[in-house]
Amino acid sequence: MSDSFTSRVIAIANQKGGVGKTTTAINLATALALQERRVLLIDLDPQGNASTGLGLDRRRRSVGTYTMLIEGRDPAFLAQPTEIKGLDVIPADPDLAGADVELVGMPRREFRLRESVRATIGYDYIIIDCPPSLSLLTLNGLVAASSVLVPLQCEFFALEGISQLVKTIDLVKAKLNPRLTLQGIVLTMFDQRTNLSDLVAADARSFFGDRVYETVIPRNIRISEAPSHGKSVLMYDKSSAGAVAYVKLADELLRRERKRAA
Repeated sequence: MSDSFTSRVIAIANQKGGVGKTTTAINLATALALQERRVLLIDLDPQGNASTGLGLDRRRRSVGTYTMLIEGRDPAFLAQPTEIKGLDVIPADPDLAGADVELVGMPRREFRLRESVRATIGYDYIIIDCPPSLSLLTLNGLVAASSVLVPLQCEFFALEGISQLVKTIDLVKAKLNPRLTLQGIVLTMFDQRTNLSDLVAADARSFFGDRVYETVIPRNIRISEAPSHGKSVLMYDKSSAGAVAYVKLADELLRRERKRAA
């Protein structure tokens, strides 16, 4: 990225579905915006759950990430405001499901999103919600990003999947994006009533050390309910355990960013 590009671009990625990836993207973006950061959330997942979770009706998604990637449209014309001041979203438009096939034959196919992101100005953070797969869309997210935040579900087999993702991150760093770093790993769906959550957390911290965030996202009914209302959990119930955890996650991310920049 050019020296004049000042946004921090964070890809939220895990090739395994159901780990809290989109939930983390929505709520981290919201928490950062509530701390007076200008944030753009790019919905790169054809399922479009991040768009739904931020209250964007499907009628407002005629143009979005597909149009940006395939047609090269300026992201400034595609970003839409949300109910949260300072938070915009580029939604997943209906044709995004076919983008992987179309990207295969395009020149610089891995760099399409990066080139669009470099044209985006006015944001402190750009959050990319990647699909739950190691596809060309996810590869575009990793090439565009400065770092990757990986949600890790506190369930059996979780660490097996993440090792493959870390290998992919290392490969992208070596071949396509030398500035890419592992922002960190955030433990999600933590259930303090079970030994399993404690065991997964201990294994993750043993293997990845301080790359695992101190903040843990609990299992919380409010987190599950919020998307059906088109809201982040912070806007749905700001006093819930889930909302409090995502505020702490944003605080920790900003603290780590300051330490990195020092």
